[in-house]
Amino acid sequence: MSGTPARTADAATAAEVVCLGESMVTFLPSQPGRLADVPSFGRGIGGAESNVACALAAAGHRTAWVSRVGADGFGDHLVEAIAGYGVDTSGVRRDPSRPTGIYFRTATDRATDVHEVAYYRAGSAASAMSPRNIPYVTLPTTRVLHLSGITAALSADCLALLHELTEPRPGRPLISFDVNHRPGLWRCADASPEVLLDLARRSDLVFVGEDEAAEAWGVTGAEAIRAALPEPATLVVKRGAEGATVFSGTGDVSEAGEVTTVPALRVDVVAPVGAGDAFAAGFLSATLRDLPVRDRVRHGHLMAAAVLTVPGDLTAPPARAHADGLAALDDEAWGRLRLGPGWTGDDQEVRTT
Repeated sequence: MSGTPARTADAATAAEVVCLGESMVTFLPSQPGRLADVPSFGRGIGGAESNVACALAAAGHRTAWVSRVGADGFGDHLVEAIAGYGVDTSGVRRDPSRPTGIYFRTATDRATDVHEVAYYRAGSAASAMSPRNIPYVTLPTTRVLHLSGITAALSADCLALLHELTEPRPGRPLISFDVNHRPGLWRCADASPEVLLDLARRSDLVFVGEDEAAEAWGVTGAEAIRAALPEPATLVVKRGAEGATVFSGTGDVSEAGEVTTVPALRVDVVAPVGAGDAFAAGFLSATLRDLPVRDRVRHGHLMAAAVLTVPGDLTAPPARAHADGLAALDDEAWGRLRLGPGWTGDDQEVRTT
């Protein structure tokens, strides 16, 4: 599909960010341990793209989530829960013949060897997303379209949809792409590096972890990742405890571009899940407000810290004035911050060391 999309929604009500991808009902363990040993689970929601939509909506932005869910109780729960954050869910379609995906996970960090996750998403309603049932021209008017590599792994139709959405065209919104390399989701693991690299190169703003780049592409270090991804106007390389490095401008060797590195915060972690999505939401929020690159990264770190200091994948972010004040600190004061549970409350004192 080509040409200028039909976008006639009123600018005052149009979504600032549209997030497209699968969300699932998540079963969270009542205690640490192997899945075989956990006696009970609490119900939550999980999905990289819907997490970003919810976090941005909680931060005061107009967001929409586009997806497909089953015509079942789990689909009802997802739509109601995500709408409860203030997200527009009118672009979510119900599939009467396919179920809503669910998954179970342990409480440990995804990066550790003891982390377990059991997905029940094969043949899910979202895996049937395609250019036929989600045409580009039907997406809500938006400034940013946020996607992730998870969607590409769900099915050939989902991959075709991402190719359609990232196609260069007049009037295309800014394409934000989180690589989100999940080897276990790919039916053909050998295909994932090439597919993810291609989608990232077609995007305007790319988020990728150093660990992901090393695993997927055998590329180590921020400069080497930029060399592998010269096309995106903004490349955000997440470096774990070291912070994040942002490359602005194209990666063409004939252009100087801008490189900004911002140290991570020290955080008393409660649960190490959801931080990547929260970081993307914080960075996008500051981007929508046209803040300097340094402050975009700092807002990403702050939003991630809010999630890291609670048990689940989602939480209320700090009030905008609170976050702006912290993001504006000088480098020395920023380096002394230490954030723990409850730090986002207006009446909470932020610790320094």
